[in-house]
Amino acid sequence: MRVLITLFLALALLQSADAGEKRSAAARAEFVRMNHCPATGKPRGACPGWVVDHVVALACGGADHPSNMQWQTVEDAKAKDKVERKGCQHSAVK
Repeated sequence: MRVLITLFLALALLQSADAGEKRSAAARAEFVRMNHCPATGKPRGACPGWVVDHVVALACGGADHPSNMQWQTVEDAKAKDKVERKGCQHSAVK
């Protein structure tokens, strides 16, 4: 039953991302539950110095789903965001 619920949630999140909606708090929360904070080891709460990053940026067509998320240091995330903004701004138009 849990597998079916997870699958349903994943499909709903993928459809939301395709529709151009904002990032899903539920998808992020699921990622953090499965991948605890590298700084604290906890499945919830603040994670000092770290952010949840989309491996393939949403602007580049990446899914807003836990399977497309990773922990990244704040410094690395800022550098990656600069590159992604330049490289994906044109590919975001469908």
